[in-house]
Amino acid sequence: MHLDSISFAAGPDGLKADVTKLSDLLGAKFRDGGVHPQFGTRNYILPLAGKRYLEVVEVLDHPAAEKALFGQAVRARQEAGGGWLTWVISVKDIGFYQERLGRKASLGQRRFPDGRLLEWHQIGLIEGIAAERVLPYFIQWDSPADVLPGALKGNSSVSKLELSGSRARVSDWIGVEIGDTFDGVEFTFRSPNGQPGLDAVTFVTPDRRVVRI
Repeated sequence: MHLDSISFAAGPDGLKADVTKLSDLLGAKFRDGGVHPQFGTRNYILPLAGKRYLEVVEVLDHPAAEKALFGQAVRARQEAGGGWLTWVISVKDIGFYQERLGRKASLGQRRFPDGRLLEWHQIGLIEGIAAERVLPYFIQWDSPADVLPGALKGNSSVSKLELSGSRARVSDWIGVEIGDTFDGVEFTFRSPNGQPGLDAVTFVTPDRRVVRI
């Protein structure tokens, strides 16, 4: 079980504007991640230390975005001004969560600009990204290790996630207790004033600056 990635939805100025802003803040360059054809979205990614990555995503004017839950969630977050969308945990065997939730994981795909195909299975978006934004969703990577975003070397690292919601609820959802740290990252929880969710992420940059976004 691994804290795999964090997702940021682009704001009203669009994907490239937010990528430029975040790149300047973190002192690192994003890569064009390509298009998610089933979801009607596209992203840029920033490889991070610890086999993690930061994703900045935007919805496309595409029929899939009207049908896919992820596309709908990205659109809703963009229309609300953009910002942190969700966090993602990768697992070696997603079958446990399929049995627990009583449904099959769905196939995800993303085609890199150079034509390579990245594939995975995912589950938990209904409960997490749509209903309780404090909850992560789960993925199992299907592509070879050298194709995965986490295989790219990154010099910035995630040091802390700040969430509004219940630590106990998140622990129950994941299936392990979320203490002060999880998978080497600090976690803090507070009672939500509004909708639960991912409020802020703290990074340590290559020049050792601490940046809270």
